[in-house]
Amino acid sequence: MGEGGGEGTVVTPEAEFPALGPEELGSLRRIGDRWRVARREQPEPAGELPVDPTLGRYRRRPAPSRFGRLAPIELFRVEEPDELVATEQANLPGSRLGRGLVRLRRGALGPPLNSAAVLYERMRKLVALPVLSSDLLSSVAYGPEAMLAVLVLAGGAALGLSLPLGALLVLLMVAVGVSYRQTIPAYPHGAGSYLVAGDNLGAGAGLTAAAGLMIDYVLTVSVSVAAGIHAITSALPGLTGLTVPLGVLVIAVLLAGNLRGVRTAGNIFVLPTYAFIAALLAVLGAGFLQAAGRGFTALPAPDVPAAEGLGLLLVLRAFSSGAVSMTGIEAVSNAIPAFRPPEWRNARTTLSWMVAMLVVLFASIVVLIHLDGLVPRSGETLLSQLARTSFPTGPWYALVQAATALILLLAANTAFNDFPRLLFFMARAGHAPRRFLHMGDRLAFSNGLVALSGTAALVFVTFGGHTEALIPLYAVGVFLAFTLSQAGMVVHWRRRRGARWRRRLAVNAVGTTLSGLVLLTAAVAKFAEGAWVVVVAVPLLVLLFHRVQRHYRQQHRALALRPPGTAQTSPGAPRGTAAGDADGAPLPAEGQEVPQQIRHLVVVPVARLNRASLRALAYAASLGQPTLAVHLAPNEVEADRFRGQWEAWGDHLRLETIVSPYRAVIGPLAHYLEALHASRADLVLTVIVPEVVLRHRWHRPLHSQVERRLRRALRELPGVVVTSVPVHLPG
Repeated sequence: MGEGGGEGTVVTPEAEFPALGPEELGSLRRIGDRWRVARREQPEPAGELPVDPTLGRYRRRPAPSRFGRLAPIELFRVEEPDELVATEQANLPGSRLGRGLVRLRRGALGPPLNSAAVLYERMRKLVALPVLSSDLLSSVAYGPEAMLAVLVLAGGAALGLSLPLGALLVLLMVAVGVSYRQTIPAYPHGAGSYLVAGDNLGAGAGLTAAAGLMIDYVLTVSVSVAAGIHAITSALPGLTGLTVPLGVLVIAVLLAGNLRGVRTAGNIFVLPTYAFIAALLAVLGAGFLQAAGRGFTALPAPDVPAAEGLGLLLVLRAFSSGAVSMTGIEAVSNAIPAFRPPEWRNARTTLSWMVAMLVVLFASIVVLIHLDGLVPRSGETLLSQLARTSFPTGPWYALVQAATALILLLAANTAFNDFPRLLFFMARAGHAPRRFLHMGDRLAFSNGLVALSGTAALVFVTFGGHTEALIPLYAVGVFLAFTLSQAGMVVHWRRRRGARWRRRLAVNAVGTTLSGLVLLTAAVAKFAEGAWVVVVAVPLLVLLFHRVQRHYRQQHRALALRPPGTAQTSPGAPRGTAAGDADGAPLPAEGQEVPQQIRHLVVVPVARLNRASLRALAYAASLGQPTLAVHLAPNEVEADRFRGQWEAWGDHLRLETIVSPYRAVIGPLAHYLEALHASRADLVLTVIVPEVVLRHRWHRPLHSQVERRLRRALRELPGVVVTSVPVHLPG
C-alpha cells in the first residue's frame, strides 16, 4: 500500500467476530435450502413464538426485574424492528456482591464506553508524542550510563571512547528512525515489525519479529520501572530495601491507568513526559553554560582501575549496551490506528519529532558527561550526578530527579499501548489466543494489558528490580525486531518499486545492516550475561505461536460450513464414517446440520426419585423423543429397591439400571453413554441432568455437586448434548 492508504486502520470491537468467506456463505445458502424443505414437511408452523421477542413493551413502561421491584430499570430499548439494544444496566450482575464489585471497578476505571466511541478514543499528535515517546526519551536516562558502565571496566582511559561510540549510535538512531518513517505510510494499519516482516519475509520471520517485540515490551516495563525506582533510591537511599514492592505497585498503577482507555491514559501521562523534557533541557543548558565558562575544557575523570583489558569485544559490548537508548523507536509504527486521521501522516510527523529529540538529548548527555568528567558509580545514576553538577544548590536537583523518576516509571506506558495492539493483530491472524481480540469496558484491550502487567511484574521480581541485570536481555529482542522490519522493507521496495524506490530501499538497507550488526554484537557479547535467555525464548515463543495457529486451523476445519453431502470425518466417529448423506449412509451426530438428519435419544440419569428427578423426567417426556432413564446402583439390593420405586411411579419410561460395585458414578455413566453413541453414531444423545441450585455459596460444601461433575465429564463426549433442569432451593 502506498502513501495515504490509511483506510480501515481503526481497530473496532467487531474484529472479534470475523465474517464468513465466500465458500462458507455458499455452503450456508445450500444448508438453508435444506432447512426450507424440512420446514415445509413439518405438520405445524414452527415460526410462531409464545412471547414477543422484541420486548416492545419496554417502549411504554420498563418491566420490573430482579434489579428493582419499586423502581423498574430499563435493561433494553428497541431502536429497529427485531433488534434490541442492551443498556448499561443490563451489564450488572444479579447478586448484591457482584453489583458492588462492578460499581467499585467503574469507580476506579470509569463507566463503560459505547462501542461507537472507539472512533473518538484516539490521540492527537501533542498527546501521542509524550505517550508513545516516553519509552524512547526516557531511555536516555540509562542508555548512556549502560554504555559507560561497560567502558569503565577497561579503566578511566577507555571513557574517551564514549564520544566516537556516541556518534555511531546517533548515526544508528537516524538510520533506523528514517527507516521506520518510510514504514509508516507503506503499512498504515500498524503492527510494525510483525506485519512488515511477515508480509515480505514470510510467516516465520513475522512471528520471530513478534517474539522479539513481545520480549522488548515486557522488558520495557521491567527496565523502565527498575530505572525509575533506582532514580528514587538515588535521591532517597532509605527506600532501597523497598525496591521490589514499589516496582510492583507502579506496574499495578500503570495497569489501572491504561484500563481506563487509550485517550484517558494518554491525558494522564502527558505532563510527566513534557516535564522530563523540560527538566533535562534545563540540566543540559546549565551544564553547557558551566562548560562554556571554562572554554569547554573537559574535567579529568576520577582514576578508575581497569578490571578488563580494552579490546574489540568490550567496545562492541559498550556499543550494544548504549543502543538500548533506541528502545521504543518502533512504538509509533505499531500504534498508527491510535492516531486521529489522517493516521499515517500524523504518526510519521510524531516519529520525526521523537527521533529529533532523541538525537539531541542523547548526544548532549554523552558530551556533557565527558566534559564534566563523570563516571558510573554504584548508588547514584549518571543523570543524578549531572543534575547535582548543574544545580549544586537550590531545589532544582530534587525537581530534576522527580521528573526523571516519573518519566522512567511512566515510560512503561509505551509498552502498555503497543503490546496489547500487537497481540490483537496476532490473534486476528490466529497466532495468539482470540481473547486478545476482545475490548474491555473502556475500549482498551484489557486481556493484553493484564498479560503484559503480570509478565513484567514476574520478570521484575525475578531480577530483584536491578536495571543492570535486565539490560543485557533488552538489546537482543529490540534489534531482532528492528532488523527483520528493515529487511522486510527492503523486500517491500524491491517488489512494489514505485517512485524513488531505490533511494528508499537504500535507506532501509542501511537500517537493516546497522541493526543486524547491533543484534549480532548483543547476542554474542552479552550471551553469558543473560542474553541467552532471549536467544532461547524467541524460538520457543515462535513454536508456541505456531501451535496456537495449528489449533485454530484444526478448529476451523472442524467448524467450517460445508454443503450437505460433503465427506467429513467427525471427531467422535469411527474412522471411515462419512458425514455426507449423499449415499444414504447415516451421518455422525456431529455432522448433522439440517433438521431431517437428526435422530434423537434423550437420556436422564436418575439417582433417586424426588422432585428434581421427576421434573427432569417430565421435561424429557415433553420433548416427544425416545427417552431412556439410567440409574446407577452400588449393588443389586439397591438396584432392586429402585426398580420397585420405578414401578410404583408407573414405569412410564424405559429404565436401564447399571450396577457399579466400586461405587463410582461419573466414570461408568460416561462410558455407558459413549458406548451408546458408538453403537449408533448418527444418534444425538441429549442428556438431561437434574440439578439442585443453591442460593448461598456456603451451602455448596454441604452437597456432593455430582450434577456439575457429571456435566463436565459428559461435555467431553462427541455427539452428546448436555442440558440441566434446575430446581432452586429456597433461602
